[in-house]
Amino acid sequence: QEIIRFATTDLSNFYLDVAKDRLYISAMDDKRRRSCQTVIHACLEGFAKAVAPVLPHMAEDIWQNLPYRKTTDSVFEGGWPTELMSFPDTDSADWDLVRAVRDDVNKMLEAARTDKLVGASLDAAAYVFVPDEAKRATLEKFVGDDDLIFPPVKTNGVDELRTALMLSEVHIVDSIEGVSSVCDEAHISGNYTLSGCVVGVKKATGQKCERCWFYDNQVGKHGLPHVDACQRCNAAIKVWEERTGSSFTRPAAEVRGETEPVVEKA
Repeated sequence: QEIIRFATTDLSNFYLDVAKDRLYISAMDDKRRRSCQTVIHACLEGFAKAVAPVLPHMAEDIWQNLPYRKTTDSVFEGGWPTELMSFPDTDSADWDLVRAVRDDVNKMLEAARTDKLVGASLDAAAYVFVPDEAKRATLEKFVGDDDLIFPPVKTNGVDELRTALMLSEVHIVDSIEGVSSVCDEAHISGNYTLSGCVVGVKKATGQKCERCWFYDNQVGKHGLPHVDACQRCNAAIKVWEERTGSSFTRPAAEVRGETEPVVEKA
């Protein structure tokens, strides 16, 4: 039950969903991408060894199909992954709050989708009133720059509230009126939410970046090589071009169809 809960709740419903931006959008050797790959590597091997006693054939199938050189030929030869147990929980209370806010935001997004206000979550902006001062301080640590600049200034460049919530904008406001003045009543939560916050959603402002799909107010305003991409994506593309010696081009959005964000092959 613990393994199933971890796989569905922690990994599938949260981390792997949030990780898409880090893996697909960040520059090839960006620390937020490389750190994410390290976490997934540890989760994959730890998960295979954890299920091995009860699902031996599945665990061995996982091990035999790992896409890199393994330290042992069989999942049963490496021993129990005790080194993974040595890592303490990092800011677990903070992330519990972020995940609670994410759940509240997702409920409001469903209402906004029903009303045809937004489609994907990145079409939306959230306005959050946090009555509790300690919770407010926690969330404000994760609030990033107003625009998708690179390198970032306000955060560590890895953990950012808008990417954790998969929203183009997140605004921490000073009162309930700060939410109700910009969001329709139908898209505002009540006071009794999982996070203890009042959450409202509306359509994001700015122009949609054709690479990462975040909306940003500075797209096309800085004379960058890729005018339909944000500053962050332009920086990532430049790194890819320098590393590969290739010129990055892509078809127009209306030609390729918007099924997935465009990513260069690394």
